[in-house]
Amino acid sequence: MFNIKGFNDSEPAFHHLKPEYLQSMPTDRELDLQRVPKHVAIIMDGNGRWAESKNKPRLHGHRKGAGSVREIVEVAAEVGIEVLTLYAFSSENWKRPENEVSGLMTILKNYLESELSRMLKNDIRLICIGDLEKIPEGVREVLFETIEKTKHNKRLILNLALSYGSRDEITRAVQVIARKCCQGSLNHQQISQETISEHLYTAELREPDLFIRTGGEKRLSNFLLWQASYAEIVFTDIMWPEYRREAFLDSLHEFQSRERRFGKTGAQLRAG
Repeated sequence: MFNIKGFNDSEPAFHHLKPEYLQSMPTDRELDLQRVPKHVAIIMDGNGRWAESKNKPRLHGHRKGAGSVREIVEVAAEVGIEVLTLYAFSSENWKRPENEVSGLMTILKNYLESELSRMLKNDIRLICIGDLEKIPEGVREVLFETIEKTKHNKRLILNLALSYGSRDEITRAVQVIARKCCQGSLNHQQISQETISEHLYTAELREPDLFIRTGGEKRLSNFLLWQASYAEIVFTDIMWPEYRREAFLDSLHEFQSRERRFGKTGAQLRAG
């Protein structure tokens, strides 16, 4: 194992020390740990379709998908990613059949309960974005307890997007800004892109460098629309239950193979 730069830590990471699985990879496939994306966002798509392809209930795919979450979090921590944002439950997902929504909430609760000790051991901090008031009370209690118990961890921030929709997030930000203008605490002429960013759920996080969607679909699905403006996007046909260590490393290699370009505004936004 190697030391990893903590979130908002001014000390450099020790990128020359590589985990065993990277040391065993062929030279031309080694990951450049000095160029690992600092913030990776993932749409974890394909659980239901994967299960249906195997004549299993959709919830079977979601349960298997929890194993992928565990493995991808582990790899993210090992290679030095600072923030991993996972689209766990969208605002539109509430429209799914009641039994599926209930099952998803149970899977989430079980995941949080089973992974707390692992998060503490591996110095992983949990945070959450979205309209959390809609989350069932029992699940919300476990969620807040996990957030509280891991709040001092620094190796990796695991950010779960729950009951989240990017348009809802932006609308909420605009409402708050408008209220401040009406109250006189903010002049409308002072509103900038930075002002909007500061009023989003992700205000304390850097913007994503890499945006991944599994499952074969090629759209953003109302996920981090503002924040991902300059992210590199990788679409993969691999369904989420089968998106494991090697697939994630392939996505990171794809990121490192690209020449990133930013407009002046993009460079300014990323500087923070």
